[in-house]
Amino acid sequence: MRRQLAAFAAKRDWEQFHNPKNLVMALVAEAGELTEHFQWLDFAASEQLPPAVREEVALEIADVLLFLVRLADRLGIDPVRAAERKLALNAAKYPVDKARGKATKYDKL
Repeated sequence: MRRQLAAFAAKRDWEQFHNPKNLVMALVAEAGELTEHFQWLDFAASEQLPPAVREEVALEIADVLLFLVRLADRLGIDPVRAAERKLALNAAKYPVDKARGKATKYDKL
């Protein structure tokens, strides 16, 4: 995916626009568009989206993922390794015996 995105941008001469600042701003904008689909829904409705809305949400998720992958590439960060490292850090912060069934921040457990 990283290579596909880099090639896609190169063919369109978009590298000039794909600096980390711009990519983060685009990522946040797309995350906002994703959020709009869930704003004002109750929990049940947010889990049972109509098919048309679900498809729109899928495309917004794709936009978020694509900008995130492009940002990681431009910064030389492997997002999968970063996520694995973060998961390990979170496992230490939120031990099962203290965090199970709680939404409490780690420093308040």
